[in-house]
Amino acid sequence: MEQPEHLQSLNILELYALSIIAENQPGVLRDIAAVMAANGVNVVTVQQSIMPSGAHAGDALFYFEVECAGGIGRAIADLLAVPTVRHVSTNDTFSRIFGSRVIIIGGGAQVAQVALGAVNEADRHNIRGERISVDTIPLVGEKDLSEAVDAVARLPRASILVLAGSIMGGAITEAVERVRAAGIPVIALKMAGSVPKHADLVVTDPIQAGVFAVMHVSKRAVFDINRVRGQEF
Repeated sequence: MEQPEHLQSLNILELYALSIIAENQPGVLRDIAAVMAANGVNVVTVQQSIMPSGAHAGDALFYFEVECAGGIGRAIADLLAVPTVRHVSTNDTFSRIFGSRVIIIGGGAQVAQVALGAVNEADRHNIRGERISVDTIPLVGEKDLSEAVDAVARLPRASILVLAGSIMGGAITEAVERVRAAGIPVIALKMAGSVPKHADLVVTDPIQAGVFAVMHVSKRAVFDINRVRGQEF
């Protein structure tokens, strides 16, 4: 039986971001999670770090993105009642602030050129209300590159990877396959090595590679990497 309309609205899940400052001691995360569960709050993202300076230096900082129906006010009140919790604040979610992430990995000169195209294209979309961010790291060496590529699948909101270099293969190629299996498409510059044969798209011009990456991520652009998969431009 379908619920009445006024009851249906109460079951709509909304996304919230919470920053919680608490004492740095064992069991704090457990206590916070117990409060979340008791209030029907589902944790989507959690990150913990130690505050290095300021009034709360040495305390633990927890960042949560959570979803729940009916508002977050009661959960916040219960969190503030936990003896080890010092402060709770609400924020915009990272998806709202930074949006989808374009990740660029490779040699410094090539990464810079790909970033040039990506940043310029992202600016064109963001000025119209989208949120697309560009993350880069210049690296050399098969081990360091393969580890960085593997880590992309663990990065929150990573939406596409661009590999920019002169030669990539071996363990890097294996990492590319794992990233693609995780649902993240890979664009590679035209280069020596086996990586281009395993990428979703190969692009000769690094600036254009950055543009393609952002266009694929954008919700407004008409470019879709799935329609040109396996091609070279």
